[in-house]
Amino acid sequence: MGNRSQLVQAKTTQLLGLSNLRNLPTGRCTPLMSQPNRKRLSTFVAIDFETSDSSRDSACAVGIVRVEGQSIVERRHELIRPPRRTFSQTWIHGLAWEDVRDAPRFSEVWATVRPLLKGAEFLAAHTAFDRSVLSACCDAGSLAIPVAPFLDTMKLERDRWCIYPTKLDVVCRYLGLPLKHHDALSDAEACARIVLMAGRRAIKSALAEVPS
Repeated sequence: MGNRSQLVQAKTTQLLGLSNLRNLPTGRCTPLMSQPNRKRLSTFVAIDFETSDSSRDSACAVGIVRVEGQSIVERRHELIRPPRRTFSQTWIHGLAWEDVRDAPRFSEVWATVRPLLKGAEFLAAHTAFDRSVLSACCDAGSLAIPVAPFLDTMKLERDRWCIYPTKLDVVCRYLGLPLKHHDALSDAEACARIVLMAGRRAIKSALAEVPS
């Protein structure tokens, strides 16, 4: 029985075209097969935030990666001065008040990076956390919240490759993607590359479940 399971896993990995994928779970779900991208993917933007404390309005860094078709066309990383000096998340991302006290506030940063979202069909982030940070920071600054749907790449990872757990560092190891975890730009680029690897069918399926 064990040999048969190994053969199924090896065949699935071969069919998915993921030679870097290791320890693919079996018996938990059926990977969503995706055809090669014969058509160019739509424009999308991957985004990642780091926060200074547990409140969602405390963004202290943002990474943004814009993708057009199959290519990353722009990368941006910006430090943000949060509304409070309290830094309880330094142990996660390494940033402290001294790193951002002279940085612009969110409203100033957002004014410079928002043009990167123009024409994007959707925004991609690894969890709903980043969407909530963006919403909270926009609300705090009386700024318009982007209307483009948010694609949670965790759903892509589960549906497309049956990867569990779906922590970003775990997913990147499975897929052979480079990552400097909790660096906002590195996390955003990893999300962008996950979307590109997932293919059009998986993206369409995930977007269909995004609340309007």
